[in-house]
Amino acid sequence: MSDATYALSIEELIGGVDDLPSLPAVVMELLGSIDQEDIDTAMLAKKVASDPALMAKTLRLANSSAYGLQVKATTIQQAMTFLGYEAMRQLITAAALTGCFPAGRCPGFNDRAFWRHSIATAACARVLARRVRFNPDYAFTAGLLHGIGRLVLVTRFPERYQAVLSLRDKRDCDLAEAERALMGLDHVDAGVALAEHWHFSDTMRQAIAFYRLPEAPGAGFLATIVHVASAVVQALDLAGNPDELVPRVSTVAWTALGLSEEAWLQVFHDTELQVEEMAAILMA
Repeated sequence: MSDATYALSIEELIGGVDDLPSLPAVVMELLGSIDQEDIDTAMLAKKVASDPALMAKTLRLANSSAYGLQVKATTIQQAMTFLGYEAMRQLITAAALTGCFPAGRCPGFNDRAFWRHSIATAACARVLARRVRFNPDYAFTAGLLHGIGRLVLVTRFPERYQAVLSLRDKRDCDLAEAERALMGLDHVDAGVALAEHWHFSDTMRQAIAFYRLPEAPGAGFLATIVHVASAVVQALDLAGNPDELVPRVSTVAWTALGLSEEAWLQVFHDTELQVEEMAAILMA
C-alpha cells in the first residue's frame, strides 16, 4: 500500500465528529471567549458548580501549591475571587480537557505520557510567561492544548496511528514526520481543525498552528513560549516517554525569551516542582 493511500483531508478528519468527544458547554464558552473581557463570572461559577466532577477537579487545582493560595477556596466563586477570572478559566479548561478523550484506543500510544507532557508543557509555559511578563494563563492553556491534534488522530484513526508509531520507531524520526508520511497531514493540522470545530479563540488557534514553527511570520509570541516549553519538558523527560526525540529548539524562539542561565535553571526547577502535583490532580 502506498503512502498516498493513507492521505487524509481535513474534512475527513473532522467529518467523524461523533467519534470526537464533546466538551462541557461551559468549557466551549471559555475557549471561545479568551479574547473577550465582558464575562459574567457569577454565571460562570454557577455553570461549573452544576458539574460536580468538574468543580471538584478545578478546586483541587486552585488549591494546589502551584497557585499558592493562603486560604483554601471551597467554592468556584471564592477561587475566582482569590485567583482572578483568567486563572480560573484555564483551570476549568484543564480539568475538563484531561478527562474528555477516550484512552486505550491505540495500544502503541501512551495516553498517560501524552497528558503528562501536555500538563508539564502547560506548567512550564506558565513559569516562562511570568518570567517574560506575558499572560501566564494564556500560556498555560496553549501549553495544555498544543498537541491536542494527536488525540484527534488517535481517536479517529487508531489503526492508522499504530502504523505511524511503528514507522517512527523504524525510521527513528520525529512523530510529525511519520504522521505526514502515512496520513498526509500531521497533528498540528489536526489540532487546528479541532480548534476550528470547537470554536477556540484566534489566540489559541494561532499558538496550536505555530508552536512547531515559532519563527514563521505572524506566529506570535505565545507560539514561542509553547515551543520552548514543550522542548524543555522533553529534555527534562517530565512525561516519562523514552520514545520521544527531543526536538531541535528554534534559536530564534530561545533568544526571544532572553533568559540568563540562572533564570533557566530556576524555570527548570519551578516546572519540575509543579508537574507532579498537577498531573496527580488532572489525571486522577
